Amino acid sequence: MLFNSIDFAIFLPIVFILYWSISNKNLKWQNSLIVLASYLFYGWWDWRFLSLILFSTLVDYTVGRLLKIEENQTKRKVLLWISLIVNLGFLGFFKYYNFFLDNFISAFSFFGTQINVSSLNIILPVGISFYTFQTMSYTIDVYKRKLEPTTDFIAFSAFVSFFPQLVAGPIERATNLLPQFFKKRTFNYSEAVDGMRQILWGLFKKIVIADNCARFADVIFNNSADYSGSTLILGAVLFSFQIYGDFSGYSDIAIGTSRLFGFNLMQNFNFPYFSRDIAEFWRRWHISLSTWFRDYLYIPLGGSRGGMGMKIRNTFIIFIVSGFWHGANWTFIAWGALNAIFFLPLLLTKNNRNNIKPVAEGKTFPNLKELSSMLITFGLIVFAWIFFRANNIEHAISYISGILSPSLFSIPEFEGRGHSIVVILLLVIFVLIEWNGREGQYAIANLGHKRIRAIRWSYYALIIFAIGMFMPSVESPFIYFQF
Repeated sequence: MLFNSIDFAIFLPIVFILYWSISNKNLKWQNSLIVLASYLFYGWWDWRFLSLILFSTLVDYTVGRLLKIEENQTKRKVLLWISLIVNLGFLGFFKYYNFFLDNFISAFSFFGTQINVSSLNIILPVGISFYTFQTMSYTIDVYKRKLEPTTDFIAFSAFVSFFPQLVAGPIERATNLLPQFFKKRTFNYSEAVDGMRQILWGLFKKIVIADNCARFADVIFNNSADYSGSTLILGAVLFSFQIYGDFSGYSDIAIGTSRLFGFNLMQNFNFPYFSRDIAEFWRRWHISLSTWFRDYLYIPLGGSRGGMGMKIRNTFIIFIVSGFWHGANWTFIAWGALNAIFFLPLLLTKNNRNNIKPVAEGKTFPNLKELSSMLITFGLIVFAWIFFRANNIEHAISYISGILSPSLFSIPEFEGRGHSIVVILLLVIFVLIEWNGREGQYAIANLGHKRIRAIRWSYYALIIFAIGMFMPSVESPFIYFQF
């Protein structure tokens, strides 16, 4: 069920009314309704994959219970590995089986040995990378005694399957989200209004920004050999805004929807395209994944405690694994490695923690240094996105070669160029709104506090009008559903 679909527009109010009317007085009923609604929400794609969520839930719930009573460290490690093997096993089979098989066959073919093994027609379960990481965080934290394991199976099931963030995050930590299922929740009007405001902004990002950028980015990338260097640069920039509008839009809708039900999810995007260096970008982009890898992979590997060699090694591991998490393609690994290379000078010069606060904090405009830093960083990000979007490594290299051709200085030419001017104007307006609200949780978070009601509702009406005007006849899925 897509957030930008009629199905969800019907589903959400029904669940909301049931949640606050029938089950309002009973926490167990609220949690049970969330589980039922979440399984319906996920099963809308393919009910067969509900068994994966249920099995993962049963395994991690049981492992958590056993870890609570087990004191023998060897047996505790065995229990932890059972959870990791089950979750990573599901993820590895459904997402990476054919990738490893194809590369295994190619490696033997390179040495002159032919292996006849057929790949499998595997359907990737939606959101499997997200909910497996979420359940693993629970088991790891229980193993490390950072979290007391729950004995309430309904609450734990609700934590694993919570429908707003089930298929594309944020990847919530058990230490943050799970305790919220044990606290009495009462309807809060101001929280609900703020949630609706964030949902509205998320829909604007997805429908008005991401989907419009996708129309031209897809044409340019899919026919890159036919276009000039200037057109290819435009395609890369449009894809950069497409993936940001698409993914951060989903996160806004997820966070806003959660607030309607009395839950607070972590911020997943913090205006990343206003970053002044790559390190700042990764503190602001897909925060839930970046911090997950930091806490559960980077720090256990030694983090920044060792010498410079260890720091460089761990940095490359974290970025390459992050790239591979996104998909079974060498392009994602190249994208991760490229970001590690961009990050390396900051690490070597110990400047990776320089830009912590928002750019031009408390000011209307950035200074020249801040502006140039943002433009350079954005250029590096756009370059890396080429590998992320390309079909394969060869496509990425040919795309970059096309950019570096003499046609780089020509006027972009492609089908529908006239309408693209409208999209560019929308992007300018979008960037200005984001810049104005960059110190909030989301761009229009403070819209309700700084304007009189008539002006405030005029803004809402314009956003709703834009969404309605650009609403496609067929809903487009979110990019990160494939991950």
